[in-house]
Amino acid sequence: MAKVIIGIHGLGNKPSKETLQNWWKESMQEGLKNSGQNVELPKFELIYWADILHEKPLDETITDEKHPLYLNEKYVLGKEISKNVNHDLRKKILDWYDETADKIFLNEDMTINYSFIPDTIIHGYFKDLEAYYLNNMITSDGIFILARDQIRNRVIDILQKYRNDDIFLIAHSMGSIIAFDILTFNLPKLKINTYTTIGSPLGIPFVRSKIALEQKVVLNDDYKLKTPPGVQKWYNLSDLEDVVAINYSLKDDFDENKSGVKAVDFIVNNNYEIENEKNPHKSFGYLRTPEFSNILLKFIQQKEKGIFPKIKEIFRLLKRRKE
Repeated sequence: MAKVIIGIHGLGNKPSKETLQNWWKESMQEGLKNSGQNVELPKFELIYWADILHEKPLDETITDEKHPLYLNEKYVLGKEISKNVNHDLRKKILDWYDETADKIFLNEDMTINYSFIPDTIIHGYFKDLEAYYLNNMITSDGIFILARDQIRNRVIDILQKYRNDDIFLIAHSMGSIIAFDILTFNLPKLKINTYTTIGSPLGIPFVRSKIALEQKVVLNDDYKLKTPPGVQKWYNLSDLEDVVAINYSLKDDFDENKSGVKAVDFIVNNNYEIENEKNPHKSFGYLRTPEFSNILLKFIQQKEKGIFPKIKEIFRLLKRRKE
């Protein structure tokens, strides 16, 4: 059983798949190097779905900032992370919000209260999420298709391709919603060695309510959404300044699955900055945090299962004898 890293990107238009995939890989390698680990990454594939909702990718060669395809947030090496950052006050505010958000946005049965409020927020700030939840009709070669279905089908196809491998699944931002939905509804039997969510909005009340609606369950104090059935480890990384991950802790919002797996939360410092502009939601910053690097390293160093590692070891010993 070989190891494979699979990523799912988040909201908004992106550069080409090749460029974004290379930048994710460079970010992970940067984090491992900063942690003093000179190890080779397993096979990595990024599930790219931006082209389903956006006609053309962003272009890193365009210099006109007013051009619609101008890319203002390229991959750059991270600056040294300050160890003296104090977010105690912000954490208290976010904890208060987490306790009161359900009461503000949800009814007693956890259905959406005043649904126009989250719909308005989605429409104003998260156009891709709106297309996903409303299952907007889009065209593909003259054929009308449903956006959510096409996004899910693309992710399902790639996950199925690696179903016999040890999978480390990284889901950023809206990608964590897509991954959670698929692992819950479409591929509940698929084994995921490590599921890592970064900058995830899964804790936001109306997101959980949307999932519950599709699952046809009623959420309350006695029943919560559960970790997807096939997930064997779930780590959730959030920067307290990341507005998308405002509900930064997922351990209290999601119950364990039948295997006893529950989200393990990490508060991290996302150090992405370009031209003195910080973005604590950027995937590159999350992928090089020490916490992520430690999770990734544990996955890489796990012994491979199955007969193929044994065969490789036999060939290695035979080669050594010949030498």
